[in-house]
Amino acid sequence: MTTYKIDASHSEVGFKIRHLMITNVTGKFTEFDATLESDKEDLSDAKISFEANVNSITTHNEQRDGHLKSDDFFNAEKFPKLTFVSTGITKKSDDEFVLAGNLTIRDVTKLVELAVEYGGKIVDPYGQTKLGFEIVGKINRKDFGLTWSATTETGGLVVADEVKLQVTVEMVKQ
Repeated sequence: MTTYKIDASHSEVGFKIRHLMITNVTGKFTEFDATLESDKEDLSDAKISFEANVNSITTHNEQRDGHLKSDDFFNAEKFPKLTFVSTGITKKSDDEFVLAGNLTIRDVTKLVELAVEYGGKIVDPYGQTKLGFEIVGKINRKDFGLTWSATTETGGLVVADEVKLQVTVEMVKQ
């Protein structure tokens, strides 16, 4: 079994959501951890676990970040972590996979599928073996109990239900 751990200084866990239906607000989690375990060189049997500290969320707006940590959204006090545990991986090509797994936000766990692009494997100048990945997906925030909503004077939504996940990952062989 080969184990890889995330290199947080070369990884980013981000999201994007429509605001007022005319633009996007982006955010990220700055504290997270992940492990990938695999017996096979092609990663077709990979098992992945991930967690993020909800209190590390940032959208570059202190008031909005506070609202996201409140019970209207993540309820960071009661549910301080969001987690993902893989249930399977499907190889589409040499560098494309579909990663299925259980995503838990608050006290809700749902099966999600994420598109994974494998960037490759390299030994860095310090002799460490590293793997690179780009991961994207979409979830409905309301499926996970993040149900706060408001409408504009014209009846449009302030915050969309669909959240786009954008994750860049560098993993280091242990």
